[in-house]
Amino acid sequence: MKILAIESSCDETAAAVVEDGRRVLSSVVHTQIAEHRIYGGVVPEIASRRHIEKIDMVVQKALDNAGQTAHTIDAVAVTAGPGLIGALLVGVNFAKGLAFMAEKPLVPVHHIRGHIAANYIASPDLEPPFLCLVASGGHSLIVDVRDYTEFHVLGRSRDDAAGEAFDKAARAMGLGYPGGVALDRLARSGDDRRYPFPRPHVEGAPLDMSFSGVKTSVVNLLHNAAQKGDEVDLPSLCASFERTVCEALRTRLFAAAEQTGARVLSVAGGVSANTRLRAELIEEAARRGLRLCMPPLELTGDNAAMIGAQGYFEFCAGHLAPPSLNAVATLSVERGAPEHFAV
Repeated sequence: MKILAIESSCDETAAAVVEDGRRVLSSVVHTQIAEHRIYGGVVPEIASRRHIEKIDMVVQKALDNAGQTAHTIDAVAVTAGPGLIGALLVGVNFAKGLAFMAEKPLVPVHHIRGHIAANYIASPDLEPPFLCLVASGGHSLIVDVRDYTEFHVLGRSRDDAAGEAFDKAARAMGLGYPGGVALDRLARSGDDRRYPFPRPHVEGAPLDMSFSGVKTSVVNLLHNAAQKGDEVDLPSLCASFERTVCEALRTRLFAAAEQTGARVLSVAGGVSANTRLRAELIEEAARRGLRLCMPPLELTGDNAAMIGAQGYFEFCAGHLAPPSLNAVATLSVERGAPEHFAV
C-alpha cells in the first residue's frame, strides 16, 4: 500500500511516498531555516506563507520521485496536529483537496506519533510494545507504545521541552538559530563539569522532566559574567548544559524501562540527533542488555516519511477522516483518532 504523506506543522514543507509503513519511495523536504534565522526563531506568519508557496511543488516532486501520481497512490496522510495552527492548516487543506480530487481516503496523523513511527522505517522489524523517548523542540515525553495506534504517556516535561531549552540556551550564548546543532558541536571540546547546573525533579512524578530551570541558569550565568567582566568558557558551558539535559532524558527513559519491564527502547524527535544523547543511550542500553532503536539523522527532524509510516498504521486501524477534518494546535499523543481533529 502506497501512501502520499504531507507534513507542514512548523517550518518544513515536506511530502513523501511510503509503502506499507516501512519503505520510503520518496521524501522531499523544503526547509525555511535560513529565512527564520534572522529573527532568532520561527515566525508563524512567515512559515504559513512559505508553506502556501511551496507545498504544490514539494508534493509534485515527491510523487514524481516515487514514480506515482495522485491517482496511483492508495491514500493521503497529513499531519493534522499538534503544531503551528496556520502552518498545519496549509497542509490539511491541501491534503483534503487532493484526496477529494483523486477520490482517495484521507488519513489524519498526530505529529508526535509520526516521530515515533520514524523508527519503523529505520528498523523494519520493530513492532510494539516498546518505550520511546520523544525529544523535540516542542515536546519531551516518555511514551509507552502499546500498539501501532495505542500510546500512553509515562512522563513529560512540565515546562520547556528539551529542544526548546537547547535553542534558548544557544541563543543566550550567541550561537544563533537553530542553536542545538551549534551547541552540540561546540560542546565536544568543552569540560562538561566546569559549570554545575541544577537537576530538578517533580515531586510525585519521577518520570516527569523540567528544563526551564537549567535554561534560566545559563542565562543568569551569562548575565552575571557580563556584569562582572568575567570570561565564559563557552565550550565548557555548552558541554555542562548538554550533560545536564541529556542526563535528565537518559535517566528517565531507563527508569521507565525498569518500571515497566520493557526490553525494547527507541528514541525520536530532533533532539535525538544530539551526539552525546545518542552515545549515552547506546552505551546504557548495551550495559543493560536492552534493544535500542534510533532513526537516522535525516529522520530525526520534521519530515513526511514518518507521517507516511504512521499514516499506514492509522489507515489499517480504520482511522479515516471526513471532509470536515480540521487542524489542532495542541493534542496529546494518546489522542489521534479522526474525531480528535473534528471541527
